[in-house]
Amino acid sequence: MSWLSRRRADLLAGLGLLTRLPAGRSRRGTAGGEDESEDEIDLARSAWTWPLIGLAVGAASGGVAGLLDWAGMGRLTAAGWAMAAQVLLTGGLHEDGLADMADGFGGGRDTARKLAIMRDSRVGSYGVLALVLALLIRASALAGLAHPVTGLAVAGGLGRAAMAGLLGVLPPARRDGLAAGMTRVPPMALAAGLAVPVLAAGLTLPPSRAAGACLAAIVAAGLVAGLARRQIGGHTGDVLGACAVIVEGSVLSVLAL
Repeated sequence: MSWLSRRRADLLAGLGLLTRLPAGRSRRGTAGGEDESEDEIDLARSAWTWPLIGLAVGAASGGVAGLLDWAGMGRLTAAGWAMAAQVLLTGGLHEDGLADMADGFGGGRDTARKLAIMRDSRVGSYGVLALVLALLIRASALAGLAHPVTGLAVAGGLGRAAMAGLLGVLPPARRDGLAAGMTRVPPMALAAGLAVPVLAAGLTLPPSRAAGACLAAIVAAGLVAGLARRQIGGHTGDVLGACAVIVEGSVLSVLAL
């Protein structure tokens, strides 16, 4: 597989994982990259594309808020529609992870029970509360931004970079599942994934705002990582998705100050 083909496969893998956009019919290969063939995609290697996809999804949904605000709709209502657009683009993947993590961490007595609850498709009271609060915080913070496209793009990029960062610092909490196979993210892919949204923040925001956004992302991701390590001993796909939502909300809140 050529260098360009690998990059294209990475992008398809990232789009297929993080959005509901059509990403072709490439066959998924091993998460760690063994025995790759021309039509295989490697989820672990695609980590460098996650922040790019987060930037694009954030810019698109922020554009919805900006357009509706320009049309005369109230900012909070426009921000609510922007959140709806984002959920449509991502299929609510990260929000689903947040709800599952909240239910598991809040209702499980031990690690095994927490992981079992997180795998249950039903949503409990902790999950509902987490979803409501996450949407409320993000929508209200977005409504307070003068430039919603920039703000939501940076927040989305940093949120997806945090997902890649968690893969680098936490072991998988269970032996099966999609995230369990992504234990060997290539160092260059991880470095690129972390650098892209930081560069985007530096280029689009004033220095103090960019620094505040990056610091908020680091603190929020660190808190999620520490909580996941204490609760279940590592990461799952739900933890990664929850991390993206929590980091995004934290960055938007700081930008709205």
